Amino acid sequence: MQRGLLTAIGQGRCPRCREGLIFKYPLVQFRKFSEMNAVCSSCEASFEPEPGFYFGALYVSYGFTVGLFFFVWAVLHFLFDPPDWIYIATISVSAALSIPISFRYSRILFLYWFGGLGRIEP
Repeated sequence: MQRGLLTAIGQGRCPRCREGLIFKYPLVQFRKFSEMNAVCSSCEASFEPEPGFYFGALYVSYGFTVGLFFFVWAVLHFLFDPPDWIYIATISVSAALSIPISFRYSRILFLYWFGGLGRIEP
């Protein structure tokens, strides 16, 4: 069964074969959310093309965080218009809770975009 591109990204699958998992543990295991497999279990593609490769994923994570901040601000501003401390508290909590998701998907997207792991057809 072939996975589509968006399905493979959403499930955190290998960009080359779309079968092997990029991360060792599911997102719900909060203490281990950042542990990655070194290579794909299916096609043996390296998930770290070069040392320091994922420093660039910080820019993707930054984009996620700015988008989240803007979304939370817009919802609060247009629906409730609370005092300033509510903005600060809500944005801070939402940013802290989104760290595992932002970390994972910034790395997944960066690997898909710049990892040099072109798709191979089965």
